[in-house]
Amino acid sequence: MKFNQTLTLKNGKKVIIRNGDEPNGKEVFDVFNITHEETDYLLSYPEENSFTAEQEAQFLKEKALSSNAIELIAIVDGKIVGMAGIEPVGEKYKVRHRADFGISVLKEYWGLGLGKMLASACIKCAKEAGFNQLELQVVAENDRAIALYKSLGFVEYGRNPKGFNSKFTGYQELIYMLLEL
Repeated sequence: MKFNQTLTLKNGKKVIIRNGDEPNGKEVFDVFNITHEETDYLLSYPEENSFTAEQEAQFLKEKALSSNAIELIAIVDGKIVGMAGIEPVGEKYKVRHRADFGISVLKEYWGLGLGKMLASACIKCAKEAGFNQLELQVVAENDRAIALYKSLGFVEYGRNPKGFNSKFTGYQELIYMLLEL
């Protein structure tokens, strides 16, 4: 699946949203670690990153060749500032209509519309790949993300009161959301 779009952020800067590919491996690896350090709302901590920069490059190469999964990068002034992707929940008949969605954006780019742009691009890709449902999990305290997802049509379908166990705050409730495509 291929994607490439140039848009304008709220601060007037241009952002290119496109497939991440093999040469982006090291920078994506670094940005992943930074974004996971900047917020306690993502799945893992930087020290839990199971990839090396080389493995990240291979992951991006595989995603770029996939017909139903994608890893997008957002580039501003030649620098990767955010990432988002979709991945099938599974290949078995009963679940192959569903895809998982994930996103991370460098903190200095929060509030500029980049999250909505990346999420919208993933929604478009999920539709193109033939999925009927896009799913995500979000920490219940993450009001900004929840508002974004609701603005795009995601609805809550459940909660897990102890979904995450934060090193800093203890248990975090997860909200399960989905978008029918």
